[in-house]
Amino acid sequence: MTTNELLPLAVIASSLIPGLMIFALPESRTGLRTTLNLVGALSKLAFVGMLLAGVAAGEDYVFRHTVLPGIDLVFKVDALALLFVSLSTVLWLFTTLYAIGYLEGSPHRSRFFGFFSLCVTATMGIAMAGNLFTFFVFYELLTLATFPLVMHRGTEKAMKGGIVYLAYTLGGGAVLLAGIVWLHGLAGSQDFSHGGYLSALDGVAHGHLQAIFLLLIAGVGVKAALVPLHGWLPQAMVAPAPVSALLHAVAVVKAGAFGIIRIVYEVYGVEHAHSLGLLLPLAIVASLTIVWGSFRALFQDDLKKRLAYSTVSQVSYIALGVALFGPIGSVGGIVHLVHQGIMKITLFFCAGNYAETLGIHKVSEMNGVGRRMPLTTIAFTLGTLGMIGVPFTAGAISKDWLMNGAESANMAWVAWVLWTSAALNAGYFLPIVWRAWMRPVPIRWPEEAIPRQGWRETALLLLIPPLFTAGAIVGAALLSKESWSPLSWALRIIANEYQSGLP
Repeated sequence: MTTNELLPLAVIASSLIPGLMIFALPESRTGLRTTLNLVGALSKLAFVGMLLAGVAAGEDYVFRHTVLPGIDLVFKVDALALLFVSLSTVLWLFTTLYAIGYLEGSPHRSRFFGFFSLCVTATMGIAMAGNLFTFFVFYELLTLATFPLVMHRGTEKAMKGGIVYLAYTLGGGAVLLAGIVWLHGLAGSQDFSHGGYLSALDGVAHGHLQAIFLLLIAGVGVKAALVPLHGWLPQAMVAPAPVSALLHAVAVVKAGAFGIIRIVYEVYGVEHAHSLGLLLPLAIVASLTIVWGSFRALFQDDLKKRLAYSTVSQVSYIALGVALFGPIGSVGGIVHLVHQGIMKITLFFCAGNYAETLGIHKVSEMNGVGRRMPLTTIAFTLGTLGMIGVPFTAGAISKDWLMNGAESANMAWVAWVLWTSAALNAGYFLPIVWRAWMRPVPIRWPEEAIPRQGWRETALLLLIPPLFTAGAIVGAALLSKESWSPLSWALRIIANEYQSGLP
């Protein structure tokens, strides 16, 4: 087996092996558990760095194992896979640090970090999947690995949220499987390919391909929280803050959005999907989701639920960009896969800090919190400005490309959707920022709320991750023209997907 075959397996193993070892650790082995977590996260980062250098130099990384005749387990590392892998790897490192600090002294930490590692393992498999069979295997593993995390606290609300989550995601998985089986009967199990392998398929009725597309998109649309398949996401906010960050920025909703990208670009081919009339309905559903999620967020007093409905809206920018027929909008959608991740994880880190340090769970409780926790609130403010699309933030880069993509595709109504969403984003985020910085503090927080280690704001492991990701929100905008930036990688990906030289 060559190095180019082994590296994708090493990326998988770097979280799988530590995760399995953590399951066996007694709760008292805090130091060893922390070491295994950090060794796994840092080794994965090193392996991904090697893959980035290799792909940039033109290397191919493919692992293939025949499971049954005609069905292969395939890992393939291309530019699109690396965009998702890199995002997940970097954010996993900071989520791990955050979770270590957040769960200090809590019960069942070995169980939590074991499933936490399995969750990231599944995400790596989804990102590097080379065909629909491999994608489905790890897509369902992700469901099974995240279910115990949602229910981690074991309360009645956590149990209910976990059951709702499992019902939605298993149902979505069943629909996805039906589409994959139907497609396998027509075309066999083929590898993902630039331009889509179905674009070269002759003699298949368009009605079959349209119906299969509906099944595939509905299957991944559950995790992507497309309306009306989004109901699980607000319910899952009973999970601890590190899990919420994982669900929204690193794994679950991103897996669904990534699935939409793979299906449109590398199963059907974006030009073939356009010729079948599939992109306009996808754009309409994504637009409805964007507006509906933003509208519902306006009325949520629970901070994490407001952020959850914001995710429902923001993740559909990715689907909308894919559905805007043309490379400009596609770049906006793909780069938002990264930009939404760093913005949303910042917001959930900060929400966890408010809850852990001061017991704040509601927007109405945030009066004057910026004076008590200024660094956390600066990070939260940058996250909200990015979500709105204020200049010099990552969100502005995404939305600018989407706006230009709508104009290029002669879909002027999409610009109205984006402007409406921006106005609603401002409507549900800016009042939080106003409360945090400008409203008077109603009570003096007790001294016992001051966290351990002498840090007046919050514990160090809870503070470092949001400060880093908040810096990345600005850095992604200011450094967007660099060759290694998310925007540059998105341009590289789209150059491979559009075969007809569209302007």
